[in-house]
Amino acid sequence: MASGQRIRDVLAAERCELLASGREFGVLPHRSPARNNRSIVRHRGALVRAAPRTVGRDPRAALGRTAPRASARGVLCAVVFGLVASNACANPSPARSSSTIVDDLGDSVRLEPARLRIVSLSPVSTEVLFALGAGARVVGRTHWDLYPSEARAVPDLGNGMQPNVEAVLGAHPDLVVLYASEGNRGAASRLRAAGASTLSLHMDRVSDLRRVAVLLARAVGDSMAGVRLADSVQRTLDHVRDLARQRVRDPAREGAAASPATPRVFWFIWESPLYTIGRGSFLSELVEIAGARNIFDDLEAAAPQVTLEEVVRRNPDIIITGPENARRIRQSAAWQTIPAVRRGRVLVVDTALVGRPGPRLGQAALHLRLLLHANAPVP
Repeated sequence: MASGQRIRDVLAAERCELLASGREFGVLPHRSPARNNRSIVRHRGALVRAAPRTVGRDPRAALGRTAPRASARGVLCAVVFGLVASNACANPSPARSSSTIVDDLGDSVRLEPARLRIVSLSPVSTEVLFALGAGARVVGRTHWDLYPSEARAVPDLGNGMQPNVEAVLGAHPDLVVLYASEGNRGAASRLRAAGASTLSLHMDRVSDLRRVAVLLARAVGDSMAGVRLADSVQRTLDHVRDLARQRVRDPAREGAAASPATPRVFWFIWESPLYTIGRGSFLSELVEIAGARNIFDDLEAAAPQVTLEEVVRRNPDIIITGPENARRIRQSAAWQTIPAVRRGRVLVVDTALVGRPGPRLGQAALHLRLLLHANAPVP
C-alpha cells in the first residue's frame, strides 16, 4: 500500500476520537462495561466468536468497548474521517427491485429491498438510515453514532474502522455498512466470508450525501425516500448559498461595516503541528456555501499541515475552531500577532453539528452563515 494511502487510512481511523470528545463536540460517548467471556456461535453456517453477553445491563453496552478518552489528537482525527478524498462511483438510478452495484471498495453488492437487519459502522450512514425512517432496522452501530438520540438505544459494537468482526456478526446482520477505507477491506472480506453482505461507501464530500442516501434507501426498499432526503438537504444548502449571494450584492442589508461581505476564514483543527482544512474538505465546501472563503482553499489536501507564519501572512478575517482551541488561541501570545485574534474574531463552531457530511449538512451551513455573519437575519 502506498505511504500516502496508509497515512490517510490512519488519520481516518483516528477521527473517531473527536466524535467522542465532549470537550470539542459537546457530546459524550456511551461507555460500555468491561467484556464478559465470549462464546462460539454459528452465523450463516460459519463458526465465529460471539460478542459478550450481559445480564441485567443496558443492552446498548452489550457489544461495545470502553470508549477512548478524549485527547487533543482527536481534534484532527475527527475531521479527517469526514474529509478523506474519495473516488465516488456513479450515482445510481432509483430502483424498486433488487440490483447489483459495485461499492467504493470495488466489491459487488446485491441490494435487496427486504434487508431487515443492518449494522451501520459509520456515523453518517447511521444518521441517514434514521432520517430515511429505517432506524428500527439498525441493530448495531459504532461508539460515535450518537445522533439522532434514538441511535443511542442501538447496541454499541465498538469502532467503525477495523471493526470487531465477531461483535458485528453476533448482531446477525443481513447488511453491514462500512466506511470505504483500505483499512476496512479486510473486515469487509471476513464479513462476506461469514455470509453477511457489506456495502462500503465514501462519505467525505457534500456531493456524497445524495449517493449514500439513495443507495441506503434502495437497500431498505424505498429508493424515493433517499431522493426526497437528498433533495431536502440540497434545498437548504441552496437557500443558504442564495442568502450569501444576496449579502455580496447588497452588503448594507447585513451590516457591512462589521465585517467584509466575503470574510476570509482560517479553520483551526489542531495545534501541534498546526492543521487546517483544505479544498478536499467538505468543511471548506460549507464555508463557501455560507458566504466565506477558506484561506487555504488553494491546498488540495483535506487536512493540510500549515505554519503559524503562513496563517499570519494570509491574515484571515475570522478564525473558526472548537471551544478548547478557542481558549488556547485567545490566551496565546503567538496568536496575538494575528489581527483577527486581537479583534476578538475567534469564533466557536458547533462541531457536533458541522462535523459530519450527513443529513444535517443544510443546518450546518446555516449555522456557519449565522456565525460568520452575526447580523444576518434568520430566514
